[in-house]
Amino acid sequence: MTRIAILGGGGWGTALSIVLSRSHKAHELSLWMRDPALAYTVSQSRVNELYLPACPIPAAVAVTSDLANALAEADIIVGAMPSAYARTVYSRAMPFIEKTSRVFVSATKGLEPSTHLRITEVVSQMVADKFSRAHGVAVLSGPSFALEAAQGDPTAVVVASQSQVPAEKMHGFERVADYIQAEFAGPSFRLYTNDDVVGVELAGAMKNVMAIAAGACQGLGLGTNAIAALITRGLAEMARLALALGARPETLSGLAGLGDLVLTCTGSLSRNRQLGIELGKGRALVEIVASTRMVAEGVGTAGALLALASEHQIELPITTQVNAILHHGKSPRDAMEEIMGRPQKRE
Repeated sequence: MTRIAILGGGGWGTALSIVLSRSHKAHELSLWMRDPALAYTVSQSRVNELYLPACPIPAAVAVTSDLANALAEADIIVGAMPSAYARTVYSRAMPFIEKTSRVFVSATKGLEPSTHLRITEVVSQMVADKFSRAHGVAVLSGPSFALEAAQGDPTAVVVASQSQVPAEKMHGFERVADYIQAEFAGPSFRLYTNDDVVGVELAGAMKNVMAIAAGACQGLGLGTNAIAALITRGLAEMARLALALGARPETLSGLAGLGDLVLTCTGSLSRNRQLGIELGKGRALVEIVASTRMVAEGVGTAGALLALASEHQIELPITTQVNAILHHGKSPRDAMEEIMGRPQKRE
C-alpha cells in the first residue's frame, strides 16, 4: 500500500488528505501540521475548523505535528505549504526522508519570494544536495478550490513532471506523472498528465496576481467588461513570460492556465480575488492581511514575477500595477487608469 505524507495543514493540504482518502487506490495517509496545538485539536475533532470547516477528515488520515512520524516510509511526499515557507518546511523534512527513491509533489502555487525560483526547483535543489539517487519531482495544479474538492465536487487538475524514477517505487510506471495520476485519481478527482513543468508552475503562480487585479476591478465597481478584459489580457501576460521561460502555449490554454485563471478571477472562494476586492474598496493591505489566517499567494509572488520578467526583458503591465498597489502605496483606481491609458496596440 502506498504511503503518502502531506506537508501543510492549511485548506489545500487538508482538502488533499480528504480527496486522496477517496481515491481509487488505497493509501496510508498522514497530514502534517506545523502547529502542535492545531494538529492535536484536528486529530481529536477530525475537522480543521481554522482552515477548512465543515469538511470531516476521515479517521484513516493520521494528523500530526511530528515530521518524523508523518514522513516515516512515505512513498509520496506532497508539499501544500505557502511558497514563502516551502524551503523551511522541506529543510526540516529532509533529515526524515530516507535515501530510497521518493516522489515529491508540489501543490504550492507561487514562487519563492527571495530567489524567484519555482517550488519544484527549490525541492530539486534540496534533494540533489542530500541524495545521489534519483528522486521524482512533480507539480500538481489547476482549477481547484479546496472546499469544493473536499466536498467531492468534480475537480480536474494537471500533474506535470519530467522525472523518471526506478521501477521498484513506481509499481510498473516509468513516468512520475503517470504514477501520480494513477495514485491520486478518484471518483470526483480527475488528473491530466503533462511534462511542461515550467508552464504549469508559472501559470499557477501568475494567475494569483491576475486574481488580485480582477478583485480590485470588482471592488472599484468597474463592471464585468473590465473583468473580462482583465482576464483575457492577463492570460496574454502569463503566456508572454511563461513562453519566454520555455513553456508551451497549449499549457497556458489548458487547466493549469486558462482554467485556473478563470476560477481564481471569478470564484467567490478565491483568496486572491477577495483581497483585491478589499483593496479596491480602499482597505490597506496590512489591515486585510491581519484580518485573516489565509495566505493570498499573489502578494508575495508579484515582485518575484517582475524580477523574472526583468531578467528576460518581458513586459508585465498588469503585474507591475498590482505590485505597485501591494507594495508601493498606489491606489487601485490610479493603477487601473494607467493600464487603460497605455498606448493603443494590435492584439
